[in-house]
Order: sequence, then structure tokens, then C-alpha cells
Amino acid sequence: MAEKASPGTTYGKNMLMAFLFGGTICTLGQVFQNWYLSLGLGKDGAAAFESMTLVALSAILTALRVYDNLAKYGGAGTLVPITGFANSIVSPAMEFKSEGYVIGIGSKMFMIAGPVLVYGTAASVIYGLILWFFHLY
Repeated sequence: MAEKASPGTTYGKNMLMAFLFGGTICTLGQVFQNWYLSLGLGKDGAAAFESMTLVALSAILTALRVYDNLAKYGGAGTLVPITGFANSIVSPAMEFKSEGYVIGIGSKMFMIAGPVLVYGTAASVIYGLILWFFHLY
């Protein structure tokens, strides 16, 4: 009964849209990286600035409520690149901005992405300590 009432999923269309949106974001990232390389930055510097630019654009578009509308059509194509990570941090913050900067935005900003950040930081410290220990002996 529930299957009859729920709309059918168009897997082909969803995959195509995810591919197009994700590919467009990655192509835009490559354009930024090439631009930063043409300005004289080294490869590492250009890659860092390209990532920062994509994160900043994603955060701005999320704050303007544009990125969520793109995600409705692009699906996973907008969530997988680094822009999706920025969106996952800014979205909860925008939702609770009426509660103030500290209690609303500050506390809710890492609601979704917080566990990922904590795990990544803790794992990198543990792995670093293990490597450091084995290099000593």
C-alpha cells in the first residue's frame, strides 16, 4: 500500500543530474585552480585557494538560499564535493540565526558536520602518534 502511494524513483534522471551538477562544480574548481596558477601561485597554493573559494561560494549561496534549490535538482552531485561539506555546516547555522550569533549560529553550526570534524581530528592525532612512535624505534 505504501509503495503504491509513494512516487516512483527515476534513477536514470537522478544519476544524470548528479553527474552534471557534480561535474560542473568540479569543472568550476578546475577553472579557479588554473586561474590561481596563472596568477603565479604554486600548485599547492592554487589548490588551497581553489578549495577556499569553493567553500566560500557554497557558504554564500547557502546563506542566500540558492544552494538548497540547486541541491533539489543536483542531488548527490551537490553534496559530494567540498561544497556540500560547506553547505552542511552553514545550513543549520542559518536555520537557528534568530536565536542569536552565539547560541543560534555558533552552537548549531557544527550540528551535522561536527561528528565528522571530531572524528577526523581525533583520528589524525592518533595516526600521527602511532607513526611518530614507530619512527622513534
